[in-house]
Amino acid sequence: MPEYKAPLRDIKFVTEEVLDFHGHYAKLPGAEEATPDMVAAILEEGAKFAERVLSPLNRVGDQQGCQFKDGVVTTPEGFKEAYQQYVEGGWPSLSHPEEVGGQGLPDSLGMMVTEMIATSNWSWGMYPGLSHGAMNTIELHGTDEQKQTYLTKLVSGEWTGTMCLTEPHCGTDLGMLKTKAEPQADGSYAITGTKIFISAGEHDMADNIVHIVLARLPDAPAGTKGISLFIVPKHNVDGSGEMADRNQVSCGSIEHKMGIHGNATCVMNFDGAKGFLIGEANRGLNCMFTFMNTARLGTALQGLAHAEWALQNSVAYAKDRLQMRSLSGPKAPEKAADPIIVHPDVRRMLLTQKAFAEGGRALIHYCSMLVDIMKKGTADEKAEADELMSLLTPIAKAFLTETGFESANHGLQVFGGHGFIAEWGMEQNVRDCRISMLYEGTTGIQALDLLGRKVLMTQGATLRRFTKIIHKFCKEHKGDKRLKSYITALDKLNGEWGDVTMKIGMKAMRNKDEVGAASVDYLMFSGYVVLAYFWARMAVTAQTKLDEGTDEVGFYTAKLQTATFYYERLLPRTRGHVEAMLSGADNLLAMDEDNFLFLNA
Repeated sequence: MPEYKAPLRDIKFVTEEVLDFHGHYAKLPGAEEATPDMVAAILEEGAKFAERVLSPLNRVGDQQGCQFKDGVVTTPEGFKEAYQQYVEGGWPSLSHPEEVGGQGLPDSLGMMVTEMIATSNWSWGMYPGLSHGAMNTIELHGTDEQKQTYLTKLVSGEWTGTMCLTEPHCGTDLGMLKTKAEPQADGSYAITGTKIFISAGEHDMADNIVHIVLARLPDAPAGTKGISLFIVPKHNVDGSGEMADRNQVSCGSIEHKMGIHGNATCVMNFDGAKGFLIGEANRGLNCMFTFMNTARLGTALQGLAHAEWALQNSVAYAKDRLQMRSLSGPKAPEKAADPIIVHPDVRRMLLTQKAFAEGGRALIHYCSMLVDIMKKGTADEKAEADELMSLLTPIAKAFLTETGFESANHGLQVFGGHGFIAEWGMEQNVRDCRISMLYEGTTGIQALDLLGRKVLMTQGATLRRFTKIIHKFCKEHKGDKRLKSYITALDKLNGEWGDVTMKIGMKAMRNKDEVGAASVDYLMFSGYVVLAYFWARMAVTAQTKLDEGTDEVGFYTAKLQTATFYYERLLPRTRGHVEAMLSGADNLLAMDEDNFLFLNA
């Protein structure tokens, strides 16, 4: 049966040995409490919660799903009790300011805990995950009164949060939204409209739910420049900060979905519900991007989660399952057949999962370091971190979810026919993972954001910020002959990244459709280069440890072997992406739309 074990050794390798989190915390203002002993203790307890409480509920959530009756949503058995344990353990407050009841620890430490929660039970983890986005939005854009009223309850975990963007007629194109916000005499707003696909929009795990809602004021400008952001609680709050009467917001139904059955995906009806403006009028989308960027990094983590879960269960099965003999002779002659882990094609799938999971972990936790700096660094440090995050967020979100889904599918394939059977859990992992490439902006939308807004609209300045980091790294290590294969390939691809960008930019000056035609291949190319950088960094660390002498020869040797696999088996995929992105828009746009299908004889 499927199991999850928190990969504490690999988390430690990435955060302590490769990224030097201890040095990072020593320099980070306000991170004095994040000592090595404190971090280790938190991770140990987080691992216990993920393994013992959440992981056993993963299949329960999939089988039972959420139940809806008369506007009330009931979560699967054990979900509510697990959430109470989560709150009692102080987990919601881990990385939030002390002045609103938080523990004041770095966001990156919270991300390590979130990785374990997410991998053990993604559907459950979405409930507190969305609350963190609501907290970040109110913390950055809310008034002092709003922080005291709502943020303190969210930080304690007493209340949960959502974001309400999508409407039946508009998904990605939020400029089309119709939800209205009418000013009231008491300074509040009456919010009227319908939102769909609202994760955790209604449930029984907390008494109150704080909805962060996009709506349009009367006479607001058309399009995205006329959108404002509002706090709309499920229950109104009285002057003492306690829940009062029920607000005019209700769940109309829940969706019947391919996966993530344990999380309620709701249709939310706002019928003149009382709401309160966050930030400036008509600047709501700018404020909401705080929530969306949190959610996008969280969704990137979902890709890592499904890859890691697939890897753990695939390796265990491949070691145990006996089928055929090795082509080079029996490896387990005392058994009826060899375990399937000896077969090259099974190894190909396992190593692909390993390369994407462990490489993705390095990217995710590097990004979490940047979040720390964006919040607590100097002005110059914040500016640099913000620019790096603007480039890496769409890459992490899209690339890690695409490769996470590939890894989940490999997991099902390793199990063969058993992977198609529900009791083994592999088909659930595939179904749960599929949404990750859709919500918080599809792969295509992330690709347009990366190539169009982040790279070409900055004349490549944002890209150069990161390619300079890679160039410096390659220059520093080019003299090590043992690392030559990694460094030479990475340095060449880093230069090519700039070259293909310039070529697409020149084409786009003549035809803007060239951006859309090249964008997804450009993003995937970028993702492979970014992971190549992190695999090279991990190889350097592993080689150094082996040179120094270590009792963990197998661990560090496996890092070098996985890096080699990534560079020789996965990184060559960039060649196809380069050819495709530079082939132009004509091969996509030449066909008349009426000629896509001919159904009649």
